[in-house]
Amino acid sequence: MFSDLPLLSLVIWTPIIGGVLVLFFSKDDQANSARWISLAFSVLTFVLAIPLYTMFDTTTHQMQFAEMVPWISTFDVNYHLGVDGISMPLILLTAFTTVIVVIAGWEIIQYKTAQYMAAFLIMNGLMIGVFSSLDAILFYVYWEAMLIPMFLIIGVWGGPNRIYATIKFFLYTFLGSVFMLVALIYMYTQSGSFEILDFHGLRLSLNEQILIFIAFLLAFAVKVPMFPVHTWLPDAHVEAPTGGSVILAAIMLKLGTYGFVRFSLPITPDASNSLDWLMIALSLIAVVYIAFVALVQQDMKKLIAYSSISHMGFVTLGFFIVYTIIENTGTTQGVALGINGALVQMISHGFVSGALFLCVGVMYDRMHSRQISDYGGVVNTMPIFASFMVFFAMANAGLPGTSAFVGEFMVILSSFKANFWIAFAAATTLIFGAAYTLWMVKRVVFGDVVNENVKKLTDVNNREFLFLALLAVAVLGLGLWPAPLLDVMNATVDHLVIQITQSKI
Repeated sequence: MFSDLPLLSLVIWTPIIGGVLVLFFSKDDQANSARWISLAFSVLTFVLAIPLYTMFDTTTHQMQFAEMVPWISTFDVNYHLGVDGISMPLILLTAFTTVIVVIAGWEIIQYKTAQYMAAFLIMNGLMIGVFSSLDAILFYVYWEAMLIPMFLIIGVWGGPNRIYATIKFFLYTFLGSVFMLVALIYMYTQSGSFEILDFHGLRLSLNEQILIFIAFLLAFAVKVPMFPVHTWLPDAHVEAPTGGSVILAAIMLKLGTYGFVRFSLPITPDASNSLDWLMIALSLIAVVYIAFVALVQQDMKKLIAYSSISHMGFVTLGFFIVYTIIENTGTTQGVALGINGALVQMISHGFVSGALFLCVGVMYDRMHSRQISDYGGVVNTMPIFASFMVFFAMANAGLPGTSAFVGEFMVILSSFKANFWIAFAAATTLIFGAAYTLWMVKRVVFGDVVNENVKKLTDVNNREFLFLALLAVAVLGLGLWPAPLLDVMNATVDHLVIQITQSKI
């Protein structure tokens, strides 16, 4: 039924068309229509994305659901789409998260409702376009275009310092991407093509690879974000509306780590090998140092934002530990385990961090405060909500049985094959994560109610219960049964291991 349809184009353009359509319902008395249309298009996008999983061939690393249409013939630029076992789960995560965001903003967003919903729908399509692009220029266009809706979301519906946060977010991410464009154009001059898969087979000297690797690093490290270019993220999270924070944490951070596995590792394996010490060091700084920074935060959103940076350090560690494993063991055994763990962590972090930001949003909608000191004893007045928040906090701390444990455990196991002290440093995240997350929960959820405003809180309504329950099922499902995700990734990861262990000099 779906085999003859351009599925990827449908998944990309359905939400974009829906976003444009929603803008026609921008009058105040049409806000409800805008909400329903947005929900319909976000759900339709997710439904259209499901066949990407159900029809996916797990036995091959080849790109699937490919589409190719000439675009700019003069420079051999094509509208070329396709997915593999790495990009397909990220597309499903993006489509699913957008549905959650639309539901979460249903009653809360009263100002320019249609424009708010349209921004998320359009951004949904653009982010899926990034994960689907097999042409470098198409990738770059989607990569930059998705900044515009997020710029508007923070700038229009954000907090008091939204203009500062928006400009900082835009400048950091845009300037980093300029270096990536230079690298893409250089590789075009060497290969005569903008096809990303052609770049994978390009022979480059070590100096060329190092320069290209650094150019990619400047673009992708900002997006992850990695230390020391991480400072835009807490500001953006604090000022963004709840939906903006969810998309930032759940999807946009993954674009940076996706760039490493789609570009840096397969195109510049020799440079990745030479500079793996730098990537491991930056990853461990994120895991350890940023966790300490999270410990002292008084704003819940800021704490979760720093937590995201720490957890994303695990992802980059899983990707770049591979060369140390090969050097120390002489084999590639354990390499795929680390990469698989990093990819699982990417998906898991999308669920867990998104859920925590939504939990903060639920409380903020009632109290209009994100300060930990303003709460206490929330479990006494919001027992159902408290159950969800404690569950997601446990997941954030890496509790066995939750999705976060799966990815972190795999990366730690892989790290042991490389170096005991690297593994030890990485494993401390389980302690630090529990420290800052559970200390926040203790002060916010438990204890006696001392604030009169907390006594007046009402528990979650049906809408809030729905989106928190959906995320809880996702976190628990991936934690207890990660096989469906690992099965679709295995062939692609095995091929990636071959690519990154073969010299391109």
